[in-house]
Amino acid sequence: MPKEEVDKLHFILVRIAQNGMVAALYFVITLILMQFPVLSQFGPIQCRISEALVLFSFFRPDLTIGITLGCLLVNVTGVAMGLNAVPMDILIGTACTLVACLCEAYLCRHLVFACLYPIAINGVFIGLELYFILGLTETPLFLTMLYVAIGEAIAVYIGYALFMVLIRNKGFMNVLKPTRHQAIRW
Repeated sequence: MPKEEVDKLHFILVRIAQNGMVAALYFVITLILMQFPVLSQFGPIQCRISEALVLFSFFRPDLTIGITLGCLLVNVTGVAMGLNAVPMDILIGTACTLVACLCEAYLCRHLVFACLYPIAINGVFIGLELYFILGLTETPLFLTMLYVAIGEAIAVYIGYALFMVLIRNKGFMNVLKPTRHQAIRW
């Protein structure tokens, strides 16, 4: 096999492995935090800390696959375990994460503003899902959307603070190997 093909295959396999690790990290963080009722992972008032990982896509758009896969696995698990989730959440929740990651990766040049995409997208669409599909109508629709957005904001800005510390670490940046926004300041 020519060296170019071996290098290309190595590159692809490394990217697949990295996406698998990100998916596993998202899944494991969510499962561990499910044990704490104050950090509900499903429902109208939720704070899924693993959503902080969506910021990886700002630096490496290819990691959108792993983040989305991790979200899909969590949503499937939530439905299978009979948590406050419905089968439609597998589609809607996962699609929200995918769209938020793609928006962060390609529509914004500042990390602090890129954080607004998952907050707005999840707030609106998960709020609509909870209100209309899950039938959680005891709380007004606007408040349901706001609660989801606040939970997402907590998770994403925890991730923001963590990334602001980690991107100053050369070891972390060597592992992350960003393909975009390498010279970020804030």
